[in-house]
Amino acid sequence: MKAIRVHEFGEPDVMKLEEVPDLTPDAGQVLVAVKAAGVNPVEAYIRSGRYGEIPRPFTPGNDAAGVVAAVGAEVTRVHEGDRVYAAGTLTGSYAEQTLCTEAQVRPLPDNVSFSQGATLWIPYGTAYRALFQRGMAVPGETVLVHGASGGVGMAAVQFARAAGMRVIGTAGSQRGRQLLADQGVPVVWDHTDPAHLQQAAEATEGRGIDVILEMRAEENLARDLPALAASGRLVVIGARGPVQELSPRDLFKEIWVTGVYLTAAKGKELEAIHAATFAGLSNGTLRPVVGEEIPLAEAPRAHHTIMEESAYGKLVLVP
Repeated sequence: MKAIRVHEFGEPDVMKLEEVPDLTPDAGQVLVAVKAAGVNPVEAYIRSGRYGEIPRPFTPGNDAAGVVAAVGAEVTRVHEGDRVYAAGTLTGSYAEQTLCTEAQVRPLPDNVSFSQGATLWIPYGTAYRALFQRGMAVPGETVLVHGASGGVGMAAVQFARAAGMRVIGTAGSQRGRQLLADQGVPVVWDHTDPAHLQQAAEATEGRGIDVILEMRAEENLARDLPALAASGRLVVIGARGPVQELSPRDLFKEIWVTGVYLTAAKGKELEAIHAATFAGLSNGTLRPVVGEEIPLAEAPRAHHTIMEESAYGKLVLVP
């Protein structure tokens, strides 16, 4: 089979398409024939070496969708031929095949394409955990999603709107802002405008924002805090550097600043994420937006694109 391999950390071009042996599932494992693999910023950080030492060579990738090609002994929940999405893998998803544990493989509704299925685990899982499990958002509240035209942001917008929240979204390009408008987001701001958060009071009749989901904390955190309502919650999903300056006085509104780490979800929290995702996909309230399908051999281009400012939907690799 063909797979992307990383033999040394570095820029995107260290990823090479190589011929490697086919995979065989052991007991408790599932072999998935990958039809599409999702591309996430975390994989760019890992490839560059920012996550520390990782045994090399390795195949990047966490998200995938495809068809079960074979199952190992003791696997009972899925069967050969099932359409599935992968919530993490054992061998990496940037490949024609990937091995997963049985728990990592989840059913993919028939109305969802493989490319859409490859957008699910990290984007939708992170969005659900950030919005509900960490941000404790409830119907009727106002939620601001920074970078709402990207994979995680779009997932958060869809979860929030389906739950009855008032959504404000930001995007850095006209194309991204139009995408949000097309998704039914009533208030859309340009986050390249340094003053965009000054509109928070007017947009909320002076209350402030109840929950902010932040993708670029190093740029926005100091401006987010004053925009929060009393007892508001700010959930940091992404950051690419340190925050330069904060005013502790902004905390006197008894606001709560926290982070989100999808891997920390266990047990009932994990099952809630998958149940909510499957239900939303099945009833149409969740509609993954695929920004571009890129051939597997062009994984370096995908990593360049994923780190750009003007996010639009989700990038997927197609073997």
